[in-house]
Amino acid sequence: MATQTSQSTKSKQIELASRPDGEPTEANFKQTVVEIPPIADGEFLVKNEWMSVDPYMRGRMKAGDSYVPAFSIDQPLEGGCIGKVVESRHTSFKEGDYVLGTLGWREYWTSTGEGVTPISSDLAPVQAYLGVLGMTGMTAWVGLNRIANLSNNSTVFVSAASGAVGSVACQIAKAKDCRVIGSAGQPSKIEWLSGKIGIDAVINYKETDDLTAALREHAPDGIDVYFDNVGGDHLEAALEVMNDFGCCVECGMISTYNATEPPAAPRNLFKVVSKRIRMQGFIVRDHMSDQEEFTREMVSLIKSDKVVWEESIVSGLENAPAAFIGLFSGDNLGKQLVRID
Repeated sequence: MATQTSQSTKSKQIELASRPDGEPTEANFKQTVVEIPPIADGEFLVKNEWMSVDPYMRGRMKAGDSYVPAFSIDQPLEGGCIGKVVESRHTSFKEGDYVLGTLGWREYWTSTGEGVTPISSDLAPVQAYLGVLGMTGMTAWVGLNRIANLSNNSTVFVSAASGAVGSVACQIAKAKDCRVIGSAGQPSKIEWLSGKIGIDAVINYKETDDLTAALREHAPDGIDVYFDNVGGDHLEAALEVMNDFGCCVECGMISTYNATEPPAAPRNLFKVVSKRIRMQGFIVRDHMSDQEEFTREMVSLIKSDKVVWEESIVSGLENAPAAFIGLFSGDNLGKQLVRID
C-alpha cells in the first residue's frame, strides 16, 4: 500500500458554470475551493504559477464531439500551465522543479509524471514554454513548415498577426526572407509589428472598408501563403489575392467562434478550384514527432535575435475568465497569460 503524507491542500479553481451562447461572459465561470488529498508514493504536488488562455478553449465550451473533449459543467477547465513542485514522493521530480502541464485554471494539482515535462529558465523565462517555446510557437512552425512547406522569398499573409501564434508565424516567415503582410486592429499592435519585428506591411482591418483591395495594394504580385487565424473576410481576401497553386494554412477562425448561427462560406470559395489553391487545416498535436526539430530551430532563431515575443499578463486566478474573454476583442498583444498569485 502506498504511503501518504499527512496533509491535504486547499486549492482554488475556475469551473465552467454554463455553456456560453455567443460570446462568453463572466457568468459562464465560477470559482470554487476544493481539497486535494495528500500525495502518495510516486506522486508530486505542483503549485501553478502561470497558465495560458487560448481561443481554442472556446470550442471546448460547446457540447458535442471535437478533436478534444468538451469541458464539463461544474468541473474545472483545463489548459497549459507551468508550476513548481512543492512536495514530492517521486524519484524523477524533486521539490523546486518547474514543470509544464495541462491542468491550468487551478492553484494546485497532483501528478504521477505522465504528460508532465520538466523545464528550465536557462534560455528564457519559464512562461515562454506556454508561448514561443511551447505549443503556440510550434503551431506557427508546423503551419508554415509542415502544412505550407514554405519556400524562401515567398509572399505570406498572416491574419491576427500580433497574436500569440500570428506574431511567431510572421517572424518565422521573415527568417526565410519572405515578404510578410499582417493584419491587426490597434495602432499599438501595428507599430509593434512594423517596428519591433519588422514585417513588410500591416493592414488595420478595423479601418479598412475593402480588405481585398488593401491586401492587393501590399501584394501586387499576389500572395503564396495565407496563415489563417481569423476566417471570414480575411479568408475571402486571401483567396482573391492568392497566386495559382498557393496554400491557405487553416490554423483558426476566431471570427466564427462565438457565432450563434453557422457563418456563410467565403463567397469566392470557387477560387480554390480556378487557382488550384490548397487549403489544409491542422492540429498541432498531430505533429508531436516534430517537437525536437521545432525546439532546436526555435532556440536557434531566438539566439540569433530573429524571434522576439510579447506577453500580455493578467494577475490572479480569479481574473482568468476576463483574460480569456478579452481574446475575442483583441485585448492581447502576443501571448495572453495569467500569473497565478
